[in-house]
Amino acid sequence: MADVELERMLARAAMRRIPPGEAVFEQGQKATQFFLLLHGRLKVTQVTAEGQQIIVRVVHPGDLFGFAQALQRDDYPGTPIAAAESVVICWPNEVWASIVEQNPNLAVNAMRTIGQRLQEAHTRIREMSTEEVERRVAHAVLRLMDQAGRRDADGDGVHIDFPLTRQDVAEMTGTTLHTVSRLFSAWESQGIVKGGRQKLLIRDRARLEALAEGQ
Repeated sequence: MADVELERMLARAAMRRIPPGEAVFEQGQKATQFFLLLHGRLKVTQVTAEGQQIIVRVVHPGDLFGFAQALQRDDYPGTPIAAAESVVICWPNEVWASIVEQNPNLAVNAMRTIGQRLQEAHTRIREMSTEEVERRVAHAVLRLMDQAGRRDADGDGVHIDFPLTRQDVAEMTGTTLHTVSRLFSAWESQGIVKGGRQKLLIRDRARLEALAEGQ
């Protein structure tokens, strides 16, 4: 964007700081704004009709979210919760049409983002329908590694760059905390990962990829 276009867009925006554990908005709340994550990480949770909480995705810096208009609905389908100190920009829904009119690339990027999320959702549905738990968990960790991995300062591997609990991984993969804990303990003994309190270090990606492929 040119500086003038950026200033025009930001003039209609508000900025919010979201402390860890706080929600940006709640599932089912009337959707009046859309958002862009500038800093931090958000875990988007949904509560199913049976009362089970699942993590449907992680929002990374630069991601648009809360864009209920694109889903043809007037409420938010999930609850984004700050996994770490986060900063978001928000705009009222009614400004989207004028913003896109002035910046067509934004519409293209929004469509690309929605397409990527749909593809990821289809992949996760296929995994949960057809794959054993160990493969599902391995795929989830690999996705997080690609999206939020950072090389460890000691060169010991790649760590996930936001607080991540075993319960989080269980909610991402449709399994239980007990199962994820058992898998991670086995992987640690094999030197594939190294865990900690809300920390995860991947030490051997090749072996994790082999597990994801059922080898």
